[in-house]
Amino acid sequence: MSQGKGFNKENCIFGLDIGTRSIIGIVGYPTVTGFNVIADSFLEHETRAMIDGQIYDIEKVTESVKKVKLEIEKKLGFPLKKVCIAAAGRVLKTTTIHVEQAIDQNTTINDDNVFALELFGIEKAHQEVNVDLNGYELGYHCVGYTVTNYFLNNYQISKLQGHKGKTIGADVLATFLPKEVVESLHQVVQHAGLEVSNLTLEPIAAINIAIPKEYRLLNIALIDIGAGTSDIAITKDGSIIAYGMIPLAGDEITEKIIHEYLVDFKTAEVIKIKSSGKSKKVTYKDIMGLQHAVSLDEINSKIRKSAENLAEKIGDKIKELNCGYSTSAVFIVGGGGQLSGFTDLLAKQLDLPLDRVALRGKTVLNNVNFESGRKKTPDIVTPIGICFSGLDSAKREFIEVYLNDEPIKVFDTNKLTVMDIAAYKGINPKQLIARRGSNLTFMFNGIEKIIKGEVGEPSNILINHQPASLNDRIQMNDYIVIIPAKKGKDAQISTHQLFDKIDPIHIQINGISNQYKPKLKLNGTLVTINYDIHNNDLIETVDPTIKEIFNHYQIVYNGQDIKLNNKKQNVKAMVKDNDILTFDQLNSKSPQQEGIKEPNKLLQTICIQVNGQEVILNTKKDYVFVDIFDHFKFDLSQPKGIVVCEINGEKVTYMSPIENGDILKIYWSND
Repeated sequence: MSQGKGFNKENCIFGLDIGTRSIIGIVGYPTVTGFNVIADSFLEHETRAMIDGQIYDIEKVTESVKKVKLEIEKKLGFPLKKVCIAAAGRVLKTTTIHVEQAIDQNTTINDDNVFALELFGIEKAHQEVNVDLNGYELGYHCVGYTVTNYFLNNYQISKLQGHKGKTIGADVLATFLPKEVVESLHQVVQHAGLEVSNLTLEPIAAINIAIPKEYRLLNIALIDIGAGTSDIAITKDGSIIAYGMIPLAGDEITEKIIHEYLVDFKTAEVIKIKSSGKSKKVTYKDIMGLQHAVSLDEINSKIRKSAENLAEKIGDKIKELNCGYSTSAVFIVGGGGQLSGFTDLLAKQLDLPLDRVALRGKTVLNNVNFESGRKKTPDIVTPIGICFSGLDSAKREFIEVYLNDEPIKVFDTNKLTVMDIAAYKGINPKQLIARRGSNLTFMFNGIEKIIKGEVGEPSNILINHQPASLNDRIQMNDYIVIIPAKKGKDAQISTHQLFDKIDPIHIQINGISNQYKPKLKLNGTLVTINYDIHNNDLIETVDPTIKEIFNHYQIVYNGQDIKLNNKKQNVKAMVKDNDILTFDQLNSKSPQQEGIKEPNKLLQTICIQVNGQEVILNTKKDYVFVDIFDHFKFDLSQPKGIVVCEINGEKVTYMSPIENGDILKIYWSND
């Protein structure tokens, strides 16, 4: 056969549309003006080896592919080795999820915060579609998503970056493809002795023909109406923003004809096709063998309700995928869309002018030449689109990358980022954003105190060993490393640490200035040992009594008059900051016994640990190891060996000095 100018085996493209009811194979090559088809083959499945675009019997589908391949090879005169294929759009799942996250209201929202929010939406949508796997044991993976709305503090906003708030939210529309679909397609191709040169999605293959890139700035719906399902794709702002499917299509009309005219399926299909033709009548035989002739008007009248139902369901799905609104225009491809008057029914359903809903067949295949003479009908648009997807050898719809040494095959949306790979693997978005540790909030003397948690370490992301971010683009064979972020330590403070931070009160005692650290109450109980403070704890300082001051400074009191701020008081009176305390000192005893110690011999308070227990010493200016026995119970009356004394891990004697913060141990040893 004539193979046209410019043909050679190297630039030959083999496209295979493996559909639910049939397989279409097309071989052609690019020309200066377009694409020249030199061979094609059409074969219907003998059994239900495929259901709704999913391969259920790999062996039977493989045999059908082999037959199509063999027929085309006979026409060409040479073997085929590589093939372009497409995953069915009818098995895509689309869901819209609303997500919200609490954020630090003192921190400005950045790209990482927004990416984490979007990733959280994808993850939540992924969990939802995987609730019912419908037999797809490998689950689903995301092939595209779009954010329809952002929210700041529950109010809709166009952009989050640069703002501050308590919560951020998003409406995320995500589309998923069963992983099993891709795997089974690869197995069929391999078993048929072929190699996949390009894999795309059927809606994208159709869009590449029916909606040129310059049209995709517009809000357009593409509907591929097949036999059992109608696949939908929506374009806007230069991208495909959503995919969808309804389980109704041409068979809905065929089944109506079967029941109305008592015919088998094949005869009903012929009647359906002829009902959209130019002849005035259609003749057929029913299952009883009787000959009939019916007018086109009668047939279209009988199937109108079914057609209206199909238009209604498609229209509703378009609005659902397009955020509740009709698109600006609708293009229809596929055999099921050629039903007489169907474009008008769909236009009415979407409240669009009649000329805004149109079949795309011959008009979008002007640059395609069929040497076989095949008509340029809407049902051939997707197979041609599959061939076109393989024209650019540098472009692959599915690419392979490596994440932490694991090979991953993902759908290429032309704007894949590290975040898409993280979403594919189901990485928790919280693992990628550095989060400050939890704050600690408590009340101190009636005032709220907040101790901030430590700042966390951000995730470490590398592409081909170079530092990268979640938003960085990825390419074929990229090596990606994601090391999760580390959350900062939660804020913590103990009563001892808080005690160290408390300013002492100043007391003047008989003309000498002194400082005294007040005691603490935790939730109404006097603190005697070290406690960790928790959220919402109530802590207050307790002013000392005159008696406690006397005990602290070892002042001897024998009932002499006491004045507090020049007013006579008893020893139970409370002493506050900057109070002045005066009393008559007794002359019969030394100052150390009878009155306040001299200024250069003021007492000091230290806090130590003895065998893991906190001990406070406040009776002397200087302390040695043996002083702990006045404050710590250790039974020396029944010896169990030799007493061992340690300070900070080193063995010492009873007279070794101890200081604030020292860690002491005392125990019996037989060594």
